[in-house]
Amino acid sequence: MLRSRAARLTLLSVAIVLVVALVATVVAAFVVVRRPLPQVEGTLRVPGLQAPVTVTRDARGIPTITADSAADLFRAQGYVAAQDRFFEMDYRRHVVAGRLSELVGENEDALDADKVIRTFGWHRIAQQELEILEPATREALEAYAAGVNAYLDGKAPSQIAVEYTVLGLQVQIEAPEPWDAVDSLAWLKAMAWDLRGNYDDELGRARAFASVRDVAKVDQLFPPYPQALNAPILAEQDLTTATPAIATQPAPDLDDSALQAAVARAQEALEAVPHLMGDGEGVGSNSWVIGGDLTESGKPLLANDPHLGISAPGIWTQVGLRCATVSDACPYDVSGFSFAGFPGVVIGHNADLAWGLTNLGADVTDFFLERVDSTGEATMRGTETAPITTRTEVIKVNGGDDVHLDVRETVHGPIVSDVLDVDAVGDAPVEDGAFGRDYVVALAWTALAPGRTADAVLAMDTARDADDIARVGRLFDVPSQNIVFATTDGHIGYQAPGRVPLRNRVSGDVPSDGTWPRPGWDPAYDWQGYVDPEEMPRVQDPAEGFLVAANQAVTPAGVGPFLTKDWDYGYRAQRIRDVIEAQVVAGEKVTAADVSALQGDERSPYADVLVPALLRLDIDDTFDDDGQELLRTWDHVASEDSAAAAYFAAVWSTLLELAFADDLPDGDSPNGGSRWLEVVRSLLDDPDSPWWDDRSTPGVVEGRDEVLTRAMVTARRELTQQLGRDAEDWRWGRLHVAAPEHPVLGGSSVPGLVRRLVNPEPIEVGGGSSIVDATAWDASAGYGVTAGPSMRMVVDLGDLDSSTWVTFTGSSGHPGSAHYTDQFGPWAAGETFPWPFSPAATAADAVDRLTLEP
Repeated sequence: MLRSRAARLTLLSVAIVLVVALVATVVAAFVVVRRPLPQVEGTLRVPGLQAPVTVTRDARGIPTITADSAADLFRAQGYVAAQDRFFEMDYRRHVVAGRLSELVGENEDALDADKVIRTFGWHRIAQQELEILEPATREALEAYAAGVNAYLDGKAPSQIAVEYTVLGLQVQIEAPEPWDAVDSLAWLKAMAWDLRGNYDDELGRARAFASVRDVAKVDQLFPPYPQALNAPILAEQDLTTATPAIATQPAPDLDDSALQAAVARAQEALEAVPHLMGDGEGVGSNSWVIGGDLTESGKPLLANDPHLGISAPGIWTQVGLRCATVSDACPYDVSGFSFAGFPGVVIGHNADLAWGLTNLGADVTDFFLERVDSTGEATMRGTETAPITTRTEVIKVNGGDDVHLDVRETVHGPIVSDVLDVDAVGDAPVEDGAFGRDYVVALAWTALAPGRTADAVLAMDTARDADDIARVGRLFDVPSQNIVFATTDGHIGYQAPGRVPLRNRVSGDVPSDGTWPRPGWDPAYDWQGYVDPEEMPRVQDPAEGFLVAANQAVTPAGVGPFLTKDWDYGYRAQRIRDVIEAQVVAGEKVTAADVSALQGDERSPYADVLVPALLRLDIDDTFDDDGQELLRTWDHVASEDSAAAAYFAAVWSTLLELAFADDLPDGDSPNGGSRWLEVVRSLLDDPDSPWWDDRSTPGVVEGRDEVLTRAMVTARRELTQQLGRDAEDWRWGRLHVAAPEHPVLGGSSVPGLVRRLVNPEPIEVGGGSSIVDATAWDASAGYGVTAGPSMRMVVDLGDLDSSTWVTFTGSSGHPGSAHYTDQFGPWAAGETFPWPFSPAATAADAVDRLTLEP
């Protein structure tokens, strides 16, 4: 009895010790997580300020900053951004400078990214860019950097962000280095990279050609924009542009294994770059603006929701920037969405004008296939050669040895096929003995020259009318964006900005318009300058009374300057147009609530195209046809609770695999985006097209109906395993989940406790690719959300205080903050929050007040 009691006491003592240790661990973890949270009330001293600055925050932690001077305003913005999101800023600057290994240590993916970005030289270009900006822009960048550094001064890494504490368990973490104006500018290069246009399609054509060996057949996978179905942004524009000279040199021969190997290496290298804003299918945007003649208030309404990759925290920060007295010396009174690490507001409104941005998608990159001579130090240029320049980059690795990288560059740009495997350049046959054995691939990209986009951002913040927006368009070099705008005095308009290359037309089977890689040895393929900014498409107050810019073609075919052939195919844009037009025809005035509801529209154009063809087919088995029965009563709305939407998604992904996987290279499976919708739409009228045939079944030639039937049967069986036997119980949201991850600590290699801290709880959502509620998914990789509306805003130009907004996760970058994810649930539900603007409204909405003093 005594021994038993003693044993129990011993076990109890052990349990108490364990509980105490656990409590101590929990308390310590709580302290570590909460320690970096910012002070949002009272008074703080910020050296360098000329006068006190007020920072109020609303219930979601969104700051409104009020200062007496522009210098104080941007210094305070830098300070507040560092309070809320410095680790995100630090991570980004390491990425865009090719120094990620310096932050995270020995990691193959990080090192590959550093190599490619050092080859691009983003940070070097940003340094050159700083010198050509307006003095006021440089002053804003420097004031912002000073504010960031005032926040960092004297703080240990653990006081700044919990991420440093976690990383410090594996690598040496020093105090962050001071922020610099160039760090802000370099971020613009990352933005331009993720929104660069058609480079994926350009390489995709070359890779597809390696399999099908037929340019015409490749063209079937990249069909022209369907202008008869989906309207461009500007229906009627009288535009003129210079016509480039027509050269007669033959197009390059792409039927060469060494050349194809070089293209493949270039693709591999470029895929190593982290996509800070997202990449691939689903990266686009919706925006539209409706004139006052069509609205209930009699004043314009403007909507914007950029579609970018999902991450934690989300890409945008919300902020209000206000000069206490607006004047020429301090002209800012603006509110909207910015990037942590960059001064000003990127999308939003001021007291006179609202604007939205969507990706124009102009073709601003070209891959040049270069022939290297026998010395390895020059490339062929006509009958001459041009030198290859070389520089050495030193990549520091936290806890490891430095890596030395030799970067080679041709007259067209950096050699990207060198980056990951310099020694693997393939041999190419030599016909005349004049050249060596190497093909390499160089990248020409407009963002690899200094530009003035930073000037454009701050000019946008103070724009008042169409003339101001036109000036912004002349400054906004990269990335090329559609700008829609509206003014409080009743005007609406559109402006296409951007530095867009002019290209010669060269005869041959392969187009010379930038849709295919170009032969660098033939000067006829060189860029011939850039489109004159005055010739870029624009309009004010169109007769139709509204404008929709959602990544579709800008102008009717053949009108205006050549921008690209690789547009989004316009199904999403056309749905927005159709809804607005239906309301106008019905004589109903449009309200801000109508616009918000349209942002959440989930009708699927895929279903509109494909379901009629699926329902014409017979499925004999009563079990296999359960999914097809769902389609018979489906309203084609991909809502989160729709069984039919889940089934249709499975049919779509299976159909793409059955029809195309056997013809395309490994890793090039269709992602299911709008291009593939247009491909399949065209093939539905050609039941015996060779694309329907599965080449992996020798002796059997499949046609359209057989492939569609097999897709339906396969999808039914797949979902039976995933979601259960009863088709009526299926739900699209169970497959289609938004699960943002932290860029450094969110992966599976990180302990579960940390992942749960930094990764928001996944949420089931509706919507999908090419749907207005554009929660994109990759049909070759599952149903999870890969990109989506990174924010939503609706601006009411009749009453700015009645505007609404929401961002993807929250205003804070600290996982321990209540504002890290407090907008994620409302975002998923299609809800938005009031967006007060006037001094009285923002004061009434404030829950915290902080004074920054000199």
